[in-house]
Amino acid sequence: MKKRWVQTVRANPDTIDLLAQKLNIDHSLAQILAQRGISSFDEAREYFRPQMEKLHDPFLIKDMYKAIERIDIALKNNEKILVYGDYDVDGTTSVALTFSFFSQFTNQIEYYIPDRHKEGYGISTAGIDYAKAGNFSLIIALDCGIKSIDKIAYANELSIDFIICDHHLPGEELPAAVAILDPKRSDCPYPFKELAGCGIGFKLAQAYCLSHDLPAEQYERYIDLVMVSIAADIVPVEDENRILAYHGLVKLNTNPCMGLKALMDISGKNKDYTLTDVVFTLAPRINAAGRMDHANQAVKMLLCTENDLAQEQSLLINLQNTERKTSDQNITAEALALIGECDILINKKTTVVYHEEWNKGVIGIVASRLTEKYYRPTIVLTKSNGLLTGSARSVAGFDLYEALLGCEDLLVQFGGHKFAAGLTMKPENIDSFADRFEEIVKATITEDLLSPEIRIDNEISLSQIDGKFQRIIAQMAPFGPHNMAPVFVSNQVTFVGRPFVVGTKHLKLSIKQQNSPIFECIGFGMAEEYIELLQPNQPFSICYTIEENVWKEQKRLQLNIKGIKLAGE
Repeated sequence: MKKRWVQTVRANPDTIDLLAQKLNIDHSLAQILAQRGISSFDEAREYFRPQMEKLHDPFLIKDMYKAIERIDIALKNNEKILVYGDYDVDGTTSVALTFSFFSQFTNQIEYYIPDRHKEGYGISTAGIDYAKAGNFSLIIALDCGIKSIDKIAYANELSIDFIICDHHLPGEELPAAVAILDPKRSDCPYPFKELAGCGIGFKLAQAYCLSHDLPAEQYERYIDLVMVSIAADIVPVEDENRILAYHGLVKLNTNPCMGLKALMDISGKNKDYTLTDVVFTLAPRINAAGRMDHANQAVKMLLCTENDLAQEQSLLINLQNTERKTSDQNITAEALALIGECDILINKKTTVVYHEEWNKGVIGIVASRLTEKYYRPTIVLTKSNGLLTGSARSVAGFDLYEALLGCEDLLVQFGGHKFAAGLTMKPENIDSFADRFEEIVKATITEDLLSPEIRIDNEISLSQIDGKFQRIIAQMAPFGPHNMAPVFVSNQVTFVGRPFVVGTKHLKLSIKQQNSPIFECIGFGMAEEYIELLQPNQPFSICYTIEENVWKEQKRLQLNIKGIKLAGE
C-alpha cells in the first residue's frame, strides 16, 4: 500500500539557531528538537538526560490520599487484600508490581487475573465472588474497573472495598469505589494524563513510600516492569512516561527482574534492548499466557525470585507464544478469505468480520493485521459465553472510541481508547452494529486517514550523516508515540552495485548522493515492490531512519528505509 509522505512543520528558525549554537549540533538535529517542543538548553538537557527527580507528585492524582488511608487501615487490621488486574501485558505487569510491593508489608495478600475466555475483560462477578469466599475485604484493581459501575456496586453489597487504578477514559458515571486513581478523570488535576495502568500502580507505590518515609528504592526497583507496560500499551513516550521508559530500559539492560531476564534469555536476545525490542520480543510472549491459557502464568514468571523457576516459567510462556503464532496466522488467513468472499471493502470505510470458532485470545492480533493490510477501522468478533466478543483497531488519527460510543446502545459493554478497544454484544445485534459502525466512520473519517502516512522530520544530504550525527539521534531514545525515531528524506540518490533480496521479501542495497559516502540500506518488506523498479543511474528519493547495525560485533551505520519514490511519483 502506497504511503503519503508528510513533512513536519518547520520550527521557528531563531529557536533552531539557538539550539544549534548552545548544543553544538547540526541545524537539522536542532530543528528536530525544536519540532518536539524543546526551545532552550535546559529543556534539551532534561530531554537527553531524563531524571527520576522530575516525576510528578503522586498525591496530585485525585483520591490518592484516600487510597493510602484505606491501605493503611487494611494493613493495620491485617485485612486480606486482593490485587486484581487485566490479562494483557499492562495488566500482568501492574499486578506483579503491586502485589510484590505490598507483600513487603503483609502476608495477607493474593492476586487475581480473570480468565479471558470464561470471564472476559475487566472486573468480573466471578472475581468478586472469589474475594468474598476468601474473606478479602479490599480489592486493588489495576488497568481496569473505571466503567465497572454494576460490579463495584455488587462488591459494596458484599462489604468488599475497591481501589481502582486505571488509565482508561471514564464514562459519565464513576463507580462507587473507596478511591479511583485515574488521571483521565475530569476532576483529576494530575499534570500528565497518559500513564499506563502499571504506571498508576507505580504511582500508588511511590505515594505509599512518600507517606511512610520509605526509601525510593522500594518502588523504583520495579521500573523495568513499568517500562515493559509503556512499550506494550503503546502510550505516548513523553513527560513522565519518557522518564520511566528511559530508566526502565537501563534496568532491563543491566539488572532486570529474574522473570524478565529468563524471558530475554529464551528469546535469544539478552542485551541492548530498545522499546521496539520490548514490543516485538518480550511483550508478545507475556501476552501469550493470557491468550492461549491463563495470564496467571505471566504473573508467576514476573514474580520469580529463583532462577530455576524463572527459567521453567519462561519456557512455558515461550511455548505458548509459539502456539499463539500458529493460531493467529490461521485465523488471519480465514478472515482474509471471508473478506474476499463478501467483497466487504467495496465502498466501505470499515471492516467487521465474525466467526464463532475463532480463538478469543488472538482476535486482537488478527484485527491489527487486517488494519495493516486494508488500513481502515477494523473489528474482529468471535463467540464467547453466548455473546459476541471482539477486538477493535483504528488507523492513525481516527478516534475509534468515539465511534464505538455512537454504537453504545447496541453493545453489552465496551472499553479502550482512541486506537484500540474491546467490545461485547448480543448475537442478534451484529448486523445493526456493523451498519451503524460503518455509518459513523464514513461520516467522520477523512480520505487522508484511509492511507498510511510517513511523517518526515527533515530533508538532509547523506554527507551530513556521520558518527556524531547518529550518536545525538541515539540520545533522543527511547522512541515511541510522540517521540518517534527521526525520519529523514534524501533526494537524488542512486544505488551502487545491485539491489538484492534478503530472506524472502526484504530489500537490501547501497546508495550514495553525489560525493557522499556510500550507505548500506535495508527496506523491510520492500523487495517485491521495488527490486525490479530501481534502475542503474536513475535517481530516486528515500525516507529513512538512521540506526546502528551490529553484525559479528562490528558496528556500522545503516539506513532503515521507510519509503521510496521514483522519478515522476
